[in-house]
Amino acid sequence: MDFLLYVLAGAGVGFIVGMTGIGGGSLMTPLLLLFGFPPNVAIGTDLLYAATTKVSGAWSHYRQGHVDWTIFRRLALGSIAAALVTGLSLSQFFEDSDQYRSILTSVLGSMLIFTAVVIMLRTRIQRWAAGFLSGSPKRIATLTVLMGVILGVAVTLSSVGAGAIGTAILMVLYPALASTRVVGTDIAHAVPLTFTAGLVHMNLGNVDFTLLGALLVGSIPAIHVSSKLAKHVPDSILRNVLASMLMALGLKYALF
Repeated sequence: MDFLLYVLAGAGVGFIVGMTGIGGGSLMTPLLLLFGFPPNVAIGTDLLYAATTKVSGAWSHYRQGHVDWTIFRRLALGSIAAALVTGLSLSQFFEDSDQYRSILTSVLGSMLIFTAVVIMLRTRIQRWAAGFLSGSPKRIATLTVLMGVILGVAVTLSSVGAGAIGTAILMVLYPALASTRVVGTDIAHAVPLTFTAGLVHMNLGNVDFTLLGALLVGSIPAIHVSSKLAKHVPDSILRNVLASMLMALGLKYALF
């Protein structure tokens, strides 16, 4: 019965991801916490879940030429190294997962709140981004690597941020980049980032493979079906509901 419940959970989250394009890590990790999984297992399992489910989307965007590989390399240069260093720090400075669980939940709560704000203010961010940066290409490249570092740390500690926040970063730093290339580049970058962070947690013993399999069984077909239905549902309604849920969950884990 538990396996079936996790399959249904994967289907539910997958359906939302397919409809909105965001919400995988933001919803799956809190849901697993509600099911009683410890934060380290919820985050570790969700990272490998995210890496697997994003592969098909990244491949699709690659085939359509929507990935800017220069930006991808800049983000990955910072994020992959940061994920590995974060994992090494957890293993070196803490004897077991019980000692860093409170750090994981606090970062998770903060990232959920930040993600909710980004979703609610997405249109304003796009307008603001158009006139924000007038610096040199070298400065923008450096900022991209730095943002990759921040994403690497945040995603490894919370499993949240590779989607909505990664997209916001690209919109701000590269306002002239077409929206399809923003999404394609963000999804492509999310695959190695979440996979690396997931391997970090697997090395720490934080991945439940039975749970991972159940989530994938439910989510993969659900993402496919809901992506076909997405065009028939008002995007603004979906995003506002999702943002409200994330804000409530973020406050729960950040403050309590």
